[in-house]
Amino acid sequence: MKSNNKPTVLLAGATGYLGGYIATILSQEQIATKLIARSPQKLKALESKTVKIIQAEVTKPNTLINVCEGVTTVISTIGITRQKDGLTYMDVDYQANLNLLNEAKRAGVKKFIYLSAISGNKYRHLKIFEAKEKFVDVLKLSGLEYTILRPNGFFSDMKDFLQMAKRGRVYLFGKGEQKFNPIHGEDLAIVCLQAIDSHKSEIIVGGPDVLTFNEISEMALETLQKPIKICHLPDWSRRFLIWTLRTFTSSKTYGPIEFFLTLMADDHIAPRFGTRRLRHFFRENAAHN
Repeated sequence: MKSNNKPTVLLAGATGYLGGYIATILSQEQIATKLIARSPQKLKALESKTVKIIQAEVTKPNTLINVCEGVTTVISTIGITRQKDGLTYMDVDYQANLNLLNEAKRAGVKKFIYLSAISGNKYRHLKIFEAKEKFVDVLKLSGLEYTILRPNGFFSDMKDFLQMAKRGRVYLFGKGEQKFNPIHGEDLAIVCLQAIDSHKSEIIVGGPDVLTFNEISEMALETLQKPIKICHLPDWSRRFLIWTLRTFTSSKTYGPIEFFLTLMADDHIAPRFGTRRLRHFFRENAAHN
């Protein structure tokens, strides 16, 4: 018979970048886990004595009925960077997470762990953050114990530098001296698991290396054995591009670009964690492409 202090976790978003790493660790640690997915066959390989796959869609509350029965902790990495299927940020980042929270409350779940992003509250005027932080507001008032994870950029987002490097030149706004420390999904998954037993209501985290955009650009070019060619565009062009996109395109188009361009303007240094280096990530991805 299981002891009462062992968690039973429900993970939403297991088919995504970070969710995949979290699901793998939950499986490896043999933690009793329910993985919900719109397409369960994508997670079939993870099914085991401790891992159960459930078909459900967080955007459809009727499919979530009873999914949280027996669950002590819900982890949600549900969110969209690029809108698709006609769904908006409010449909997914806010409403879908709210559907899950309502079911968690009904089932007596103790804790809800939610993935937002660094400086989310400061930038809640951005379309992506508007929906995420609206959910954070509700979660804080839910009565459940909660932890909000606020990671710095993901390594996966840094692939854009490799794509530019492949074409022989990297373009940056301003002087390129803004600093940040992106984190690998595998390291962030460890932080997420640690959050199950943590009493922190918010965890801000980044990777082990604090880097400037110039350093990341050089790293990408060196990885592909290209000459160091970095073009620094004036910062007004970054602001003008954001204004143009907001004025002439839909949030579906400008949302992710507005997010990246806004955060590129300042330093974002989070407490350092992990062992995985961006240089190694670039090498792995360059080898696979």
